[in-house]
Amino acid sequence: MSETVTLPADTNQALGIAWYAIDFMSDHEDNRGHPHPDVLARTELFHTDAALCGLSALALGTNAPNVLRTEALQYAIQANNTAPTLGRCIHYGATVFGSSTPVKCEKAILANCAAVREWDSNGTNFGFNPSRGHTAGEFGHNDFYPVCIAAAQMLGADGDYALRAMVCLDEIRGRLAEVFSLKSYKIDHVLHGGLASAAVFGAMVGAAPEQIESAIGMLLAHHVPFRAIRAGKQLSDSKGASAAITTEAAILSVMRSMAGFLGPRDIFRNPEAIFRLFEGPGRMLMPVGASTHTPSPTHANTDASPFNLVLTRAGSDFAVMGMHFKLGLYEHQSAGALQAIITLLDRNPQLLSDPHGAQIERIKILAYQPAFGIIGDPAKRNPTTRQSADHSMTYIVATLLRKALEQRRASWKDLMLEPADYSPQAINNPLTRTLMQRIEFEHGGEDYDRRYPDGIPTSVAITTPDGATFDSGLVMYPGGHARNHRGQTPVDLHDALNHKFRMLAALVSADPDPILARYDDLRAKSAHEIQSINDLNLTIAGPFD
Repeated sequence: MSETVTLPADTNQALGIAWYAIDFMSDHEDNRGHPHPDVLARTELFHTDAALCGLSALALGTNAPNVLRTEALQYAIQANNTAPTLGRCIHYGATVFGSSTPVKCEKAILANCAAVREWDSNGTNFGFNPSRGHTAGEFGHNDFYPVCIAAAQMLGADGDYALRAMVCLDEIRGRLAEVFSLKSYKIDHVLHGGLASAAVFGAMVGAAPEQIESAIGMLLAHHVPFRAIRAGKQLSDSKGASAAITTEAAILSVMRSMAGFLGPRDIFRNPEAIFRLFEGPGRMLMPVGASTHTPSPTHANTDASPFNLVLTRAGSDFAVMGMHFKLGLYEHQSAGALQAIITLLDRNPQLLSDPHGAQIERIKILAYQPAFGIIGDPAKRNPTTRQSADHSMTYIVATLLRKALEQRRASWKDLMLEPADYSPQAINNPLTRTLMQRIEFEHGGEDYDRRYPDGIPTSVAITTPDGATFDSGLVMYPGGHARNHRGQTPVDLHDALNHKFRMLAALVSADPDPILARYDDLRAKSAHEIQSINDLNLTIAGPFD
């Protein structure tokens, strides 16, 4: 069996993705996906990270996740209610975090995806695969695992099956992010995840290839989300819930197709759908392995999508292996600056000698586009909401510095940013606001830009009142980055993640161990354990914001 499947640009890639997902999730040993154990282990870590982000966001009373969870619970169904249009499903229902009540699956997925994404602290990809020449550089996040859990609950499937589905979903959305940059056309990156969700959910519940193709067509024709949700002076609930809302549409599209509704076919080659519309009918196409930014003049075709798509079936080269963890709550574009600050303070503890930051007169940050454009937006220099604060470089760095001055220590575990660091009290902390005024954030220019998205190229220089300057040098691979081991500041990833997981679980329960055990070793979970994975006592405080 070949370890990869190639879907050429001049083929029906929507149908090809459908067949890929169906084969990957097949019960037949010869057809099914065979990820290496390292791939499964990494995916399991990402799932634990996502689930604990979601549970803690609900427990602390954040707005959108609780609004959507309440909405989902209004769609409760009888436990034995079957959906005749869903071929393999035993039950139509799935559960939301903190409940054993089965609800309509699309509503459970909506609520749980929104909770997972709310803190903006789960896994991230940058759409960068130089070994294949696929370097479009689209963002993406591990927001979509609730799709796989919900479908597994509906089927009565075990953790091994759910985990394989997560690998498949991340593979599809991760590889799409490598070949097509949605953000270049002001489309929100969650669309790749919604498309992957339609394919994997459909494959899990028994949809035919043509039905999955139809659902993908409906999603891309009817439900394209724009980045308007991430623009503006102060961001709203729409930012955090974007993945959830798009995925709800994806799941409904699958069910609608399975009920007989026919959506647009062959959508990747449709000249008025997003891929050819934005990159143009007749665009010159690259051969497999060529850079998406260097199309070959020998592959012109007026009836093709703008890219070839290569999907992994077996082995270790899955997209999830190139995805990055966040070691706390922060916008991923700020990770290089955080690593630089932690390294500088650890090497120069005298900078922390005055608790009011008197030894820190000026902080200069240089970074690449799009970091400068996204979290350097002048409108975010004075954030008043959590959603804007966690997208403000000046706020994120100043908050880390405040914690370092308070603790007189500097490591990822000591200074890990947590939900309390984005509370109204924290946003208005006088020391944080003072430190924010000392931060200069500038675009580093072409030398920084060309190094992204291979890394997160950032440098930080701290100047003291007597004119001494402490320079971090260029940081490429901060803690949590998939290539951190190549940098000068390697971080013990498992140690840092265990600290993060315990921190988040402690926000859900005074005894975090049972919470952590619920998600540990997902692959070994029985079908019964998957059915009850969300059934835990969840006390909701708040409101947080």
